[in-house]
This record gives sequence, C-alpha cells and structure tokens, in this order.
Amino acid sequence: MRVDLFDFELPPERIALRPARPRDSARMLVVRGEESLADLTMRDLPGQLRAGDVLVFNDTRVIPAQLEGRRGEAKIGATLHKRIDLRRWQAFVRNAKRLRASDRIEFANGVTAIAEARGDDGSWTLAFEGEEPVEVLLERAGQMPLPPYIAGKRPTDEADRADYQTMFAARDGAVAAPTAALHFTPGLMAALAEAGIGHETLTLHVGAGTFLPVKAADTQDHQMHAEWGTISSEVAERLNAVRKRGGRVIAVGTTSLRLIESATDEDGTIRAFAGDTAIFITPGYRFRGIDGLITNFHLPQSTLFMLVSALMGLERMQATYAHAIASNYRFYSYGDGSLLLP
Repeated sequence: MRVDLFDFELPPERIALRPARPRDSARMLVVRGEESLADLTMRDLPGQLRAGDVLVFNDTRVIPAQLEGRRGEAKIGATLHKRIDLRRWQAFVRNAKRLRASDRIEFANGVTAIAEARGDDGSWTLAFEGEEPVEVLLERAGQMPLPPYIAGKRPTDEADRADYQTMFAARDGAVAAPTAALHFTPGLMAALAEAGIGHETLTLHVGAGTFLPVKAADTQDHQMHAEWGTISSEVAERLNAVRKRGGRVIAVGTTSLRLIESATDEDGTIRAFAGDTAIFITPGYRFRGIDGLITNFHLPQSTLFMLVSALMGLERMQATYAHAIASNYRFYSYGDGSLLLP
C-alpha cells in the first residue's frame, strides 16, 4: 500500500510533553465496530470491558539508553536500541560520519565504548568497556530516551525517570516505553479486578526503531527493526483458556499486540515464544491472537498508525483521528489513550 495513504495533519500543540496526572485521568476514546465514538477517561475502562476479558501488559523496563560523548574533539550521540550480548548493543549514532571502526567513545562519568562496526541499516555496534554490567554503566552515564518529538521541545529531566516507566516495568531492556500502559494505576487495576477483568504480562524490549519514519513510498518496501520478546508457556495457556471460554484478549499497547500475533498459530492458538520479532502489520492482515487493543495516538505515516488501521479499517481510523484532533485529545507517548474493539 502507498505510505501516503496513512498521512494526516496534526497541529503541534496536540503533542503531549508531560503525562496526565494522575495517570488514569487521561482521556480515552472508545472505538467499537461501527458504533459512534465515545469520549471517556481511562477510569471508565472497567465499564467498557466484560467480565472474563483479560488485558495483556508488557513488563519491559526502560533503561537510560540515551548517551552523549566524544570521540576526540567530535561530539557523538548514541541511542541504544537492541542488545546483542552482555557487553554489546546496536545503537543509532548522531554525527556518525565522525566515527570509524575501532574508535573509542568517551561518555560521561568514565563510561567508554568501542565502535566495532557499522551495520547495513546505519546503526553501529558498540562494545562497552570494563567489567561492570552495562545497565550499571547506563545508570551512571545515560538519560531516559524520550521520543524525538518530546526531546526536541524540552530537555529530559528527573521527572521523566518515573513518568516514562509503567507500573508493570520489571525487566530491563527497552529503550522506549510501552506507553499505553502508562495510563494504569493500582487503583484502576483494582477496579478492573473487581469487574472480573484479569491481566497477564509478557515481555517485548521496545527498540528505538519504533520511532523511525517510514521512508519507503510503499509499505512492502519498509524493513522493520527486530525486537526481542518472550511469552511463557503458562501465560500462553491461560490466554488460550480465556478465549476458549468466551473471554477476549485485549492487548495493552502495540508492543503486546505484535508479540502475541508473532506467537499465534494460524488456528488462533497462542504458543510460548522467545526470540526476535519484526512483524509488520498493515491493512489486509488477519488478526489471530487478539480481540482488541488499548493504545495511544500515533504519528502520521508510522507503522503503528498502519497497525491500528489494519485492526479497525483505514477510513475508520482516519475519521477517529480527525475527531481526536478536533476534540483536543493529547497525542503520542505522554498523550491520551484509545480502546479499539473491532
């Protein structure tokens, strides 16, 4: 499909630079089949689902993966996006033209890395020196990797270290938050449980590739960056049991959705999964493992707007986004949410 079909105009003032406080006070636009749109808040979610439904959260934890350093006199910026092994990460590098293989980059507080090789996609493999775990080094030298549409408008600060983590964050490895889950609080989870709505967790370590623009003119020419994820056999069994007894599996965030779909057979059976996924979902895709999605509002011409258009229909989502813009919904990572039920 032509990528320009997924374009829309978004006024810059609709981009949220801070999250709603409290988190579950964020607005929620409900899109249910062909029914009229409903303007609610995240606290209304229990009344929009059914007893027996289950929400699936991503328990990845964002690491401070944004680094600033020098190679000699040249300033070098690095955003880690995928772990290779215990000491090596793939990274998108700013000012990469000043970098050569075997160069040492000196980051803050004594943290150093060797630029090993440049990949076909333009990213670099960085090997961190020393014996301390890389996560310890990043806590010392790194900043939270806010999306470019936020970081370009204000500096990262201490509040972001808490704001850009979900309440489910448990497993280090993401360089972008699974932002749909930022709206959830212990109080909202208690209300969901009281309504008979369960929850499960999986892990997908979100990479910085999620923010990369689609540069191809046609979707078939776009290459997704791989991300690592896992679903345990116990979680897979429980999700299959939910659907067998008539409940719905609702993914919280496109990251949860993409991993579930990667782990689901043609017959709709969700399997245990551990490995990389580079699934790219566009209109025409047949969803097998999920029955709905909670997600924020996405960038024009992005792979995530393509995904929601595959779930609900392109014309439906174009109309939904037009309503959201006209109704002053807040967009992107710190913005408001939506409940999509095809």
